[in-house]
Order: sequence, then structure tokens, then C-alpha cells
Amino acid sequence: MRICGMLNGITVTVTAKDRAKLESVVADRNSPQKHVWRAQIILLTADGCGTAEIMRGSGTSKTAVWRWQERFMTEGIAGLLRDKTRPSRIAPLGAAVETRVVQATLSDPPPGERRRTGRRPPWPRFKASA
Repeated sequence: MRICGMLNGITVTVTAKDRAKLESVVADRNSPQKHVWRAQIILLTADGCGTAEIMRGSGTSKTAVWRWQERFMTEGIAGLLRDKTRPSRIAPLGAAVETRVVQATLSDPPPGERRRTGRRPPWPRFKASA
């Protein structure tokens, strides 16, 4: 078991079993690159490297180093190998908007149009004269 100190007395404990698992993630050619970076951060931390050296060794930012050190301390290796869920960028439509869209698609198209495609041509429609 290794215990390495970081800034302000924060310690990261890496057991022999954890170290073996992290090293296998780094060595596996089929590991996702993000998992390799995270494992490298923890391995370098366990070796007593400073934040700047970890940033150079793993190619990540200071905040990323801190984030993954904290995640490892709270959740262990399982926390490194999964991503947290995030809310969608696009807010869901309200019930009123959903109802209006469904009603518009179920009704007949306006006069003069054969179908609803959701798009209108950028040019004006001209009727061919005989």
C-alpha cells in the first residue's frame, strides 16, 4: 500500500490490487483513451509526482488532474472507469408544444400544398402559364 501526499495534506491511497488494475488499464491496447489518461493520473499521483508533472505526463489540465484524483479518492477505480451522467443540452418540449406539433401533423396540409415536409423552398412558387 502506498500513501502519497498532495497539496494541503490530501492523501491518495493506492493498494497493490488497485495499482495492478490501473497498470492493466494503461497497458491494454483496447482500453478507451480517456480511461488510460485517468489511470495515468492516479499512478503518477501514487508515485509522488506533483500536479505539474502529472499534467505533463498525462497531457491533461490541472482541473482534470484534480477532478480525477478526487473521484478516485471517493469512488475508487470504478469511479474512473465510468462517466457521470449529464443533463441534455436541449430542454425537452413542453406538453403544449408537443400537442400542437402532433395536431399539425395529423391535419391536412394548407390549401395549395401537396404535403408537409417541414421545409419550404427558398424561392417563391410560380405557376407555369400556358
